[in-house]
Amino acid sequence: MTGPDSNKIFAAILIAGITAYLAAFVADRVVAPEVKLEKNAVEVEGGDVAGGGPAAKTGPEPIMHLIASADVARGEKLSKACAACHSFDNGGANMVGPNIYGVVGGPKAHSASFAYSDGMTSKGGSWDYDSLNKFLYKPKAFIDGTKMNYVGLKKPEDRAAMIAWLRTLGSSSYGLPSDAQIAAEKAELAPEPEVSEEEGAEDGSEEAAAADDFAEPVTPAASH
Repeated sequence: MTGPDSNKIFAAILIAGITAYLAAFVADRVVAPEVKLEKNAVEVEGGDVAGGGPAAKTGPEPIMHLIASADVARGEKLSKACAACHSFDNGGANMVGPNIYGVVGGPKAHSASFAYSDGMTSKGGSWDYDSLNKFLYKPKAFIDGTKMNYVGLKKPEDRAAMIAWLRTLGSSSYGLPSDAQIAAEKAELAPEPEVSEEEGAEDGSEEAAAADDFAEPVTPAASH
């Protein structure tokens, strides 16, 4: 094919190629431009998001308020896991661990015939409710170097039930926790969250606004 027709075909092919190239160039530069930001579009104060928020609480929860109404039968059932190492009867023999009859309210390292760890003998004091709660939660955290290989009871209801049952074993005369003891334990193990000055100011403003909402309107005095 020669002459004008061949020129038209060549021109059409050339135009199509140029059009395709221009379309690709526009799509690359306009539709999806490559832009490198010098800094974040929105600055976020307060440090890394992943590390924000209050730290998770560790340690036992208060249990003294649960002991009076604790499930003693559940405590006895939970004690089955301890029977391989301890005896519970009055005058019972020491095993891998000491006999623990009368342990609630009694002195730590109470058995003269048992070889306690240095940590236990140096701890001193009695097995009051606070000590039992912390020991049953995680023995090795409460008594450094204790021989007791037990992971602990993590549920506060279980610790309260265990202590309530142990109290029936020769320790029933040991009084239940008083209101003052319960309050002191809660203050130590579950303190109220601190309120910042800004939050306190906001709360005060809200209370003032609420008071204004309920205040009776003042009727202007009639002029005389």
